[in-house]
This record gives sequence, structure tokens and C-alpha cells, in this order.
Amino acid sequence: MDLDLRKLRYFVAVAEQLHFGRAAQALHVAQPMLSRQIRVFERELHAQLFVRDRHGVALTPAGVELLESGRPLLAEAARVQRRVRADAFAVAFMPGLVVTGAVRALERNHPGLVVEVVRTYWDEQTAVLRDGRADVSYVRLPVEEGPNVLALGKEPRVVALPAGHPLAGKESVRLVDLDGETLLQPVGAVPEWRYATAAGAPARSVEEKLELVAREHGIVVLPRSVSAYYRRPDVAVVLVEDLPPGEIGLAWEREHRLLGEFVAAAKAFAPCDTLLA
Repeated sequence: MDLDLRKLRYFVAVAEQLHFGRAAQALHVAQPMLSRQIRVFERELHAQLFVRDRHGVALTPAGVELLESGRPLLAEAARVQRRVRADAFAVAFMPGLVVTGAVRALERNHPGLVVEVVRTYWDEQTAVLRDGRADVSYVRLPVEEGPNVLALGKEPRVVALPAGHPLAGKESVRLVDLDGETLLQPVGAVPEWRYATAAGAPARSVEEKLELVAREHGIVVLPRSVSAYYRRPDVAVVLVEDLPPGEIGLAWEREHRLLGEFVAAAKAFAPCDTLLA
């Protein structure tokens, strides 16, 4: 049996979200159709990939194995597709960063060019370069050694608090004011905060983190552009005055015929100016 990459892509989306509704939304498909495709995929593979019960969705051992093998397969397929297409370029970016200006500049100069955009998480900012999903990646520093990185600018960092928190009305706070709070992200994301207490299982996406903040499960430190982009009434945002600003960069590993042109465009269009005005 030939492995259906479309069904594999559907499976990976559900496996990463562990929620059919959110996966369907991310894939821009109807949830009933997604559920049917996963059942067909399981029949084709002669293996159960998910356990579905009243508690939610979980991966079976076979599902865990397929997820580990399926991600690199999809990445390699994407890389091969871009290699044989001279009219494609992929740009990855972290939440809160606006890449529209640089992408539009490239599209204006190359009318037939297909520019893909790929939203990344903190733990995969440079992985998308290694596995071929993107040609360049807008990153929040620091990142692991390996790729070339061009510094693009800095921005303040803020803390997101429940709207009813005692510090919510302050103009600014210091890290000492946050002692005893639960951090809803890896401690390494805020290395300057030596006494941070991290949650047992930190949320991965900004949306998940802010949902937990609103429900008073903890706090999260964010770049100011992210807090502006994901503004919500039940979450207060306060400047952390003794945190150094977050740094933004553009990273790449492999040469591309349009790399130099895009780097120039990235310098001309700062990725968070419109959000910091």
C-alpha cells in the first residue's frame, strides 16, 4: 500500500493538537470529513492511531510511532517539492511578527512566485530550516547554533496576568514582584528570572497560554508585539522593566536564488513596527 501523504498530513495535525476540532480548523477542512479520513487511514494501515473517549483524544503506541516517522516524511516531501519548483519560496515566522511587507516586496518583483508562510513555535524556529519546510525563518533569539542569523531589531517584554491580578493595574513591574507566580512556559524562555517556578506541562501555543492565564492558572512572559496581536479583555499586560528587550532575527541555512533579495526586504520592513506604534 502506498502511503497517502494527504491523510498523513491530516493525522499529524490531529496528533499534534489531540483535538479534531482544532486540527480541522488549522487544516481548513470540515471536522466530519477529517474524522472520516482518519478512520479510512486507520483501516488502510490496519492499525488504531487514536483512542477516543469522554476524556478526549490520545495517541496509541502505533500513533506515537507514526507521528515520529510521519513528521520527517512530510518535511522531506515539502523540501523535494520546493527543490523542483523554481517559483516557490517559504517564509517561517514566530507569533506576533508581521512578515507581510517583505513578502509583498518579493511577490511584486516576481509575479509568478508562490510565497508560502509557515507559523512556528519556540521549539521549532530553526527546525523548519533543517527539515526543508522553510527557506528563511523570522526567529526570536536566542536560537541554537547552526543557521545564519541576521539581527532585525529588539522589543520590550511584558508579563500577561489575569485581569483580576493585584499587579494588573500597574504600568510596570520587576521580576521580584512576580516571585511565587507559576510560569506557563519553559523556564529557559525567561533565563533572567532565576527563581521562576514553571508549570508541570507548559502550554505550547500563545492561544493556549493566554487561555490558562485568563483562568488564573499562571502567568506568561511575552514580547510586546505578541501581547498586542493576541489582546483579550480577561488578560492584563504589564511591562517588565528589568527584563532586557527580546531580540528578533532572520535565520537561514541553505542558499536560495532569492535569499539576498529577501534579506534586503526584511531589513527594509521591520517585523513588528506596526504592532509597537
